[in-house]
Amino acid sequence: MKFFIYLLLVIASALIIYNFTFLDFGNLFSGDSATALIGILASSCVVVLMIILLMSRAISEKVEK
Repeated sequence: MKFFIYLLLVIASALIIYNFTFLDFGNLFSGDSATALIGILASSCVVVLMIILLMSRAISEKVEK
């Protein structure tokens, strides 16, 4: 399970970098920039949720011991 979480973190980080290349800072909310912005936001949510999951698993392991 831990491997899967780290794999999702790597994939989400790669998608953030990939979508960042499509941003047009002149028109952030139109065309491909809007799609890229949504992709960056979604990937950022995945990163935050996976970090929360890793922390909660570490806390639960400490509580059990």
